[in-house]
Amino acid sequence: MSTVDAVTSGTSTAATTTKSAVQESEDRFLKLLVTQMRNQDPLNPLDNAEVTSQMAQLSTVSGIEKLNTTLQAMSNSFASSQSLQAAAMIGRTVLAPGSSLLLQDGSASGGFELAQPVDHAVVTIKGAAGNTLHSVDLGAQKAGNVMFQWDGMTDSGANAANGTYTFEVSATQGGQKVEAVNLAFGQVGSVSLSASGVTLNTDVLGSLDVATVKQIF
Repeated sequence: MSTVDAVTSGTSTAATTTKSAVQESEDRFLKLLVTQMRNQDPLNPLDNAEVTSQMAQLSTVSGIEKLNTTLQAMSNSFASSQSLQAAAMIGRTVLAPGSSLLLQDGSASGGFELAQPVDHAVVTIKGAAGNTLHSVDLGAQKAGNVMFQWDGMTDSGANAANGTYTFEVSATQGGQKVEAVNLAFGQVGSVSLSASGVTLNTDVLGSLDVATVKQIF
């Protein structure tokens, strides 16, 4: 049985079980009501308003149970659909929050997100020991996602070796610091499914919540 079939089967079983529980509650209520009416005091019969109120309460409870069943079925269906969509991302490159920079054959790409325009933005690339290798002055930038590239050349004029580096972003507007969210590229190698949702497993960014992905390439 496939994963989707299993999810569908589980949803159907849950719906059937809940439906049976609701039906049993209704049957018990009707039996109690009929018994109560049969054994009522002829001199003090049941009040019509009270019976109507009890029926209304039963209807409300029944409606809530059915609504919960419908919502659960919709949730399961959405999770199944999300899993299938996430599986299609295997092999794709994603852009998500992160400070890693993968240098391969003299080329590395990264980015950052600005909530507002800035008049000065500088990217500082660092080695494994935290030492500064190169700084890129990007000047003024608009709000939104800003991409940059590094050719592997260090400030000393040497070519950095292939591997993973980190970067920091300093952005200012009118001399005031502006927060920048670092964005990194990673290739999706696999997808993990759990009760908390879908997780993308990447080569550079590690495990990512699919909701954190900014762009897909």
